[in-house]
Amino acid sequence: MSLSRGSYLIREGFRSIKTHSFMSFASVTIIMACLIIMGSVSLLSLNIDQLIGDMENQNEVVALVDETYSSEDAQALQSLVEAVPNVSDAEFVDRAVAMDTFMNNFDRDFRDGIDETVFRHRFVIHLDDISLMSETKSALESVEGIVKVKAHLEYANAFITIRNIVSVVSLVLTVILVFVSVFIMSNTIKLATFGRREEIGIMKMVGATNSFIRLPFIIEGLVLGVLGGGLAFLAEWGLYGLLTSRIMGTLAGSFISIIPFDKVAVPMLIAYLGIGVFVGVFGGVNAIRNYLKV
Repeated sequence: MSLSRGSYLIREGFRSIKTHSFMSFASVTIIMACLIIMGSVSLLSLNIDQLIGDMENQNEVVALVDETYSSEDAQALQSLVEAVPNVSDAEFVDRAVAMDTFMNNFDRDFRDGIDETVFRHRFVIHLDDISLMSETKSALESVEGIVKVKAHLEYANAFITIRNIVSVVSLVLTVILVFVSVFIMSNTIKLATFGRREEIGIMKMVGATNSFIRLPFIIEGLVLGVLGGGLAFLAEWGLYGLLTSRIMGTLAGSFISIIPFDKVAVPMLIAYLGIGVFVGVFGGVNAIRNYLKV
């Protein structure tokens, strides 16, 4: 393609944006809104995944050892406990340490008459995946010498349910919003092509190729998509920073960690621009398809 021909096609693409400025503005706004919603849901999903990961690291399963085992015999079970699938690590706690921990959590009146014989040797266990807690609990109980396993299955199931719901909602919203964006973009460019349908017909009759006619509309969609994606990224950056600063300033901020935006900024920018380009180009190609059938 010659330089002059390329310049003409690019000028036509930008001219169409200027001619239909209101619809172009509406398209950019719709793309921004859709991308911001998609990005917000995705960021929420990422933060929930991190929260669940933190819970997995903090969530402890306690395996109690048979009370007839001595400290040495109980500690010898550690290799068997750590060999159980999904066990990340296991810390042996003898009954004396267990008693000290108990005593530190209760007042003196409640502690009277209690000695270390009341407590059992135990293993404090962390898991790789809390969604497998039920299976891991059963496997630990099958280890000879382990008589009981205490696990917070209800909390684990609640976290997994929340993560699954957010993941499904994120996927469904992404599909719906991409479809809506393509629909809006296609209608915007169709408006431009309707006003130029006679010009397109004449160009077809004099031998202009489909690609030559189509390219200005693709450029129009591309520019609108990139503009919408870039502005959506900047808006998401500001909104995320505002919300995280508000959350970290509350009591909840001392108990949870939030992913810094700079850790996801590059992939999010690429995703926003990529979706914007896809929506714009696809919308441009789809909008002009019927007018090329001459």
